[in-house]
Amino acid sequence: MRRHVAQAGVLLAVAGLCAWILAPFAWLVISSVSTRIELTSVPLRWVPERPHFENYVWILTGGPGATSVHRSLQRSAVNSLTVAGGATIVSLVAGAMASYAFARLRFRGRDLALGGLLMTQLLPAVVIIVPMYAAVRALHLLDTQLALALADVAFILPLTTWVLTGYFVNIPRELEDAARVDGCTRAGALARVVLPLATPGIAATGIFAFIIAWNEFFSAFILSSTLRSKTMSVVIAEFSSKLGVDYAAMATAGVLTSLPPVILAIAFQRYIVQGLTAGAVKG
Repeated sequence: MRRHVAQAGVLLAVAGLCAWILAPFAWLVISSVSTRIELTSVPLRWVPERPHFENYVWILTGGPGATSVHRSLQRSAVNSLTVAGGATIVSLVAGAMASYAFARLRFRGRDLALGGLLMTQLLPAVVIIVPMYAAVRALHLLDTQLALALADVAFILPLTTWVLTGYFVNIPRELEDAARVDGCTRAGALARVVLPLATPGIAATGIFAFIIAWNEFFSAFILSSTLRSKTMSVVIAEFSSKLGVDYAAMATAGVLTSLPPVILAIAFQRYIVQGLTAGAVKG
């Protein structure tokens, strides 16, 4: 009897947790097909009487009725993919090299440097945004995708280095030594032995890095001014103006913006679970 009660309690807890996580996204979807009157009515209408999909059509096709903000989202989506993808690749490559050095090499100040990387994650972005803006301006990179990608790398690289160091430390050094005895150089052992074994951790870290870069708003808002570099998070904010807030359009853009990270997480679900599990057991 106690066992059944315990199982029922676990199921209720899991159901409550799932509802807690999914409820905001469900409301986002409902809001995207509701009218402004339905969203601002009192009492609130939880389900629209007649779903409206105009905002999806306007954003995806830019047809009649679409505003300049609707049409800007397609170009900003390309910018977001370019910036987030570039920042993720650079962060993973540089982070993997730095992590390998922290995991395998012994040098003075190693622990201090590793702790310093973690400390940088405690600083709010507003602390460094002014010198970052000055540096980007001096390099004539304002309003470019490169500037936004470099800014994202500055925020993400310490995190990827810290996380990947934990994975590399737990890979047996004997495997790498055996490869070197067989003739591999240190770089060859890294490419043929260490990196394949760390694939789940690299994949999980890459997903988190992409999500951070994809959702980045503050630096993108400061460093971009036109559609040459504006990302989706910046363009979505333009649905709120002095004339009011277009809640339905903002919710529609939110649904479309959330799709790439979700698709990426589903595609690499196996690696993410393996990476998180390995980190939980070995870390």
